[in-house]
Amino acid sequence: MALNIFSSKSLSSGSEMMLSNPLLNSRRIVKGSPLGCSCRGYCPRASYSETSQNTTSAVGQHDYIDSYSYQIDRINGSSSSAFIKKIDILDAFDDEYGGVMVNPERLPSNPNVFARVLHLSVHHWKVKGKKGVWLKLPLEKSDLVPVAVKEGFLYHHAERSFVMLTFWIPDGPSLLPSNASHHVGVGGFVINDNDEVLVVQEKHCAPKLHGLWKIPTGFILESEEIHLGAVREVKEETGIDTEFVEVVAFRQAHDVSFEKSDLFFVCMLRPLSTAIKVDDHEIQAAKWMPLHNFANQPLIQEDRMFKKIIDICVAQLEKRYCGLSVHQLFSKFDGKLSSLYFNGVKDQDSDCRAE
Repeated sequence: MALNIFSSKSLSSGSEMMLSNPLLNSRRIVKGSPLGCSCRGYCPRASYSETSQNTTSAVGQHDYIDSYSYQIDRINGSSSSAFIKKIDILDAFDDEYGGVMVNPERLPSNPNVFARVLHLSVHHWKVKGKKGVWLKLPLEKSDLVPVAVKEGFLYHHAERSFVMLTFWIPDGPSLLPSNASHHVGVGGFVINDNDEVLVVQEKHCAPKLHGLWKIPTGFILESEEIHLGAVREVKEETGIDTEFVEVVAFRQAHDVSFEKSDLFFVCMLRPLSTAIKVDDHEIQAAKWMPLHNFANQPLIQEDRMFKKIIDICVAQLEKRYCGLSVHQLFSKFDGKLSSLYFNGVKDQDSDCRAE
């Protein structure tokens, strides 16, 4: 038995054929020519029981699915015949890597309908030689998740409003990219003209850090620049306005939270105001603290990394160390404007500012 596949939209007007649709459990007239299509493969079959009249109506509305017609040539001895078999698949569009992304706005609401259409869709994409399938299920359609998992889809990542699942069609290991692997945090080292550092005590911290005065820190928000995130965190925690100077160091650690790695950028900031206004939700207290007192806290003296960070910041203030300033540059590779952090020093007499 040979199979030919083509979109129902491309069917030419020709002979009319009565055929049975495996999804609708009903008979319909389909116009088309049984000739002229050269694609060959196998015919996806529904392995589900007959549907109720309500389910049939939901499928027949065609408000969330695309239709494709399969031409099947049956060969019996010396004679042959052909008929058109029409199936409905999920609305999806091709990505640039040979895969498909299912349209989350046109998903069926009925889990039974979704199960049938998803099963046929996977077979259809396999016939067409597709690779990865991205299935984004909104929160309001979370009851479709078990159906997708039963079909062979795997969890990829989740956000507040949706869960993303994937399916790798070819044999062999999946080549789909993994979920994001790192959190990004920032710390703002703010020092005024009196050699006083802006420090805070957090309300919620590990017992061993209780009473420690530390620099304001936090996580970068989605689509937020590192240098802008550092300025924002200082403002939110202390009420102090600042100006970004440069990144003086960054730390990488693994298995920090939710089994993810962590990148933490220490940013030198210049204060633009002096009056402190504490964020009562996260911060116990905040103040301007003499640099010497800040550096000599027992917990900092005992921690080689934090002590090194302070040494670096002091060296930057004394022009003995040059950090990374930010520059907005356009790249033709992705067609986007990006922030590039680099050191533009040419000689030892430079003032540590990129030209």
